[in-house]
Amino acid sequence: MDGTILIVDDVATNRIVFKVKLGAASYHPLMATGGLECLRMARDARPDLILLDLMLPDLSGVEVIRRLRADPVTCDIPVIVVSALTSLTDRLAALEAGADDVFSKPWDDQLLMARVRNLLRSRQDAADLAGGRDAMLYGMAEPVSDFGHPGVLALVTDRTDSALQMRRDLGPLLRDRIVIMGHADALLDVEPGRPSADIYIIETDGKPGERGLRLLSDLRSRLATRHAGICILSSRTALAEAGAEATMAFDLGADAVIDSRMTSVEMALRLRMILRRKQRADRTREQLQDGLRLAMLDPLTGLFNRRFAMPKLTELAGRAVAAGRSFAVMIADLDRFKSVNDRYGHATGDAVLIEVARRFGQNLRGSDLLARVGGEEFLIAVPDAGLEEAQAIAVRLCQQIEARAIEAPGGEQITVTVSIGLAIGCAGTVDTDAAGLASSVTEEADQALLLSKTAGRNTVTIARSAA
Repeated sequence: MDGTILIVDDVATNRIVFKVKLGAASYHPLMATGGLECLRMARDARPDLILLDLMLPDLSGVEVIRRLRADPVTCDIPVIVVSALTSLTDRLAALEAGADDVFSKPWDDQLLMARVRNLLRSRQDAADLAGGRDAMLYGMAEPVSDFGHPGVLALVTDRTDSALQMRRDLGPLLRDRIVIMGHADALLDVEPGRPSADIYIIETDGKPGERGLRLLSDLRSRLATRHAGICILSSRTALAEAGAEATMAFDLGADAVIDSRMTSVEMALRLRMILRRKQRADRTREQLQDGLRLAMLDPLTGLFNRRFAMPKLTELAGRAVAAGRSFAVMIADLDRFKSVNDRYGHATGDAVLIEVARRFGQNLRGSDLLARVGGEEFLIAVPDAGLEEAQAIAVRLCQQIEARAIEAPGGEQITVTVSIGLAIGCAGTVDTDAAGLASSVTEEADQALLLSKTAGRNTVTIARSAA
């Protein structure tokens, strides 16, 4: 099945009609007859979408939506209202409560199914973004709120007069900045450091919307705008008149199809809902990026950590095996670092580690691998390096650390030194398997480091296999 859809309607005939249509489209329908049953099933079954009537025997549909949105377990389930109660007042109440869309009975089957597909895709994208994990458990679920930061809405039209009027009408209802641009301007490359709009509202000028749909497709395919909210705005897309154009817009990824004759209040509600959803997805992406960064980097020095460094070293060894070239691995360790912590405190010890990492980085190439793999231990890998070149680099690193004292946060001048163990990896010398070669060369460098320590520290020792 492609998705589970909860049908909430107190009329048995309506439930059966929906069940047949959804089943024919390979969805898995569930059915509820009232608002309380809907809330219970939404929590227990966690459906992918809810089709909700506003007239229910126990709770109003609007109250059901409010409770769904207030519950972290159900707050992100898309809700489509399908009801005979679709006056302006009813629509505004449903949208303000958090409905994703409102359809009146009788509805356009093709358009409704396109909207169902559209919202299910959006929900699946959100699930993929969270890696299939429960958003609530990972702190990513949150009730709908209006406390997001103001966004940028781009009204894309070649009719300046109507655009200016729309901006005047929407301005008092939104905190967001509304900019006006032509269709061609929306496809200009985003300047470095300049973010794209949060929402693009594409007006089709009341004509067949081929140009608007092409622009929608282009925006969805571009890296800078693929996550933006996109609305199609046309006098041809009132639900009673909508047809192939609106259906195609939803299937191409539009977040809304808006009738230009809609009241400014309703339009503002729909735009705020799209902006909230977009900002929640942005925050999730930022959280995942932060998690990825923390998984890769040592938080103190900003260098790669051991977990990330070892696979990178295996890649480096694999390239060396393929090219028949050698590479160098060094393990560097600060000498008597415990005495620095004991005498000056851990804050000073951290400052020393940060400065040592900085000096290492300044004396290595961008293609070299530098990682903090222990408390005061660093791994350095130099591709395409033989023994003579690698030894010169190791000696230079020792010299650069000893040459200048490190200023501690308290103003103390602290001189530290490092010991380095050096090993050379080359296809055929130890193991032609990349992972085995990386592991064995690292072990040789680590053993050479122990010899540097016993030899008096502040020195470079070459592994026996490379000597």
